[in-house]
Amino acid sequence: MSDHTTSRRDRLRAQTSAEIKAISMKLMADGGPNAISLRAIAREMGMTAGAIYSYFATRDDLITTLIGDVYTSAVDAAEAARDAVPESDPGGRILAWAEAMRDWALANPQGFRLIYGDPVPGYRPPADGPGHQAELRACNGLVGLVAAARPTLLARRSGDRAYHWDDFDPDLVAHVREDFPDLPPAGLAMTLSVWGRMHGLMALEIYGHLRTFIHDPATVYRDEMRDFTASLGLGPGS
Repeated sequence: MSDHTTSRRDRLRAQTSAEIKAISMKLMADGGPNAISLRAIAREMGMTAGAIYSYFATRDDLITTLIGDVYTSAVDAAEAARDAVPESDPGGRILAWAEAMRDWALANPQGFRLIYGDPVPGYRPPADGPGHQAELRACNGLVGLVAAARPTLLARRSGDRAYHWDDFDPDLVAHVREDFPDLPPAGLAMTLSVWGRMHGLMALEIYGHLRTFIHDPATVYRDEMRDFTASLGLGPGS
């Protein structure tokens, strides 16, 4: 078999895989995560169920691939936006990450729901699948943003209650302490606070709750993020 024939076959397989994933997201948009099934996808594509199984052996294999793709694209966008801002501007880097995540979520609302919202009934993610790897990257990214601004953050939060490592999930603690050995427990608590402030309004917008009240949710989100970083003494350029 020629290399040309092999590469053509590979291209066709990649195109079909991409179509399967696109239809999966459409099914989820129309009927929720439970609507994703290999047989439903086969019907949409005019294929037999057996042909679909040659691409994804089970529905869970497909879901794992979808989550990995979606989560990786989100973290890629956030990291690129963060890295476009100098390390000397920790507040600006936090804002850049937040804005990039919102932009990504608006462009990929079903992807946002898949990784941050609606669970897929009966799905059990593999312990070390692509979604988990992307999740670790997102965790490292957020913790890194807080660690870079830690002296200012902790000075502002010196009156908060004392946190201890056993306040948190042990697996999370082990991961964070391996990559950020100098970060105290209060730094992890701050990371969760940053994450919550970023994703709270974003989730309300993606799930359609903000449009009832305001025509331009982007302004509210931007003001919220700027107010939050300013409250920490981390306005852009600080």
